[in-house]
Amino acid sequence: MALAGAVALAPAAQAQDKKLTVAYIAPSLDISYWQWVGYGVKTKAAELGMNYVEYTSENSPAKQMDNIRTAVTKGVDAIVIGPVNSTGTPPVLAFLKDKKVPIAFAGIGPQAGQTDYVSAVTANNYDTGKAQGSFVCKLAKERGGNKVGMLSLPQDRENAQKYLKGATESFKADGCDLVQMLQTRGLTVNEAVAQANDLLTAHPDVKAIYGMYDEAGTGAAKALQTRNLVGKVAVVTADGSPTTIKLLREGAIQGIFLQEAGGQGIDATEQVYNALKGKPTKKELALVMPLVTSETITDPAVQATVKRVYPPSAGAY
Repeated sequence: MALAGAVALAPAAQAQDKKLTVAYIAPSLDISYWQWVGYGVKTKAAELGMNYVEYTSENSPAKQMDNIRTAVTKGVDAIVIGPVNSTGTPPVLAFLKDKKVPIAFAGIGPQAGQTDYVSAVTANNYDTGKAQGSFVCKLAKERGGNKVGMLSLPQDRENAQKYLKGATESFKADGCDLVQMLQTRGLTVNEAVAQANDLLTAHPDVKAIYGMYDEAGTGAAKALQTRNLVGKVAVVTADGSPTTIKLLREGAIQGIFLQEAGGQGIDATEQVYNALKGKPTKKELALVMPLVTSETITDPAVQATVKRVYPPSAGAY
């Protein structure tokens, strides 16, 4: 009987000792931001003793759903996702609820009203939108005008909607006019250069450009360089990268609101791990996006935040 009991307990012990696996589902791994979120997931998974796998959805909601199904079929225990957009998240959440697989969002949250997820680790987009809007307006007025332009993320993403809401409130309160908003389709620097040139051609009286994502800041800065307008038109962007940090130090960009891409991956992974272990989780984690300028980039606190934006392999801080 003792032997039979030992045999009966063996499968349970093996299940308990099973190494957990987290899958990271990126909207696109062509974008450095999502690579850095993945770095955060992978780093935290290793620290927690979890296996790590990743999938790219190639900016397709259908491919995203295929990836979710594939990951679950292969037996992953939890998922961290940067969704293609917010509107496509309800079927993902319904499927994972049925399969009892916990999910956390990183960078972009789910569609409003959805609740079947462990955590959404994003930035405080609305507050950042307001702060960035006020800073952009201030810089425009310092340059002799109140006209501003915007290079926006796709507005089918809840984070982009919050950025825009905050920014437009600040523009109205502070007396600036948003004369044009152009939405990205591919989040590339070349596209942002073209859009910045279109903006400046259509509105030569623009005194500042609000970039809602990192490539927007790079593209706007490049457009101003070719037009000999560096410093005459201010550029403020969100996110941060080795490229925009360098442009900030050189004075081609006047401010960056840092978004912790790597930190979002780290924190989202910790949340799904806690869910698997029956530990407390936090539904909404809106990370603060501090403003960094050329005067503050060397501050120790700023440097600590930058190191949660991208990995050392990406470039200098």
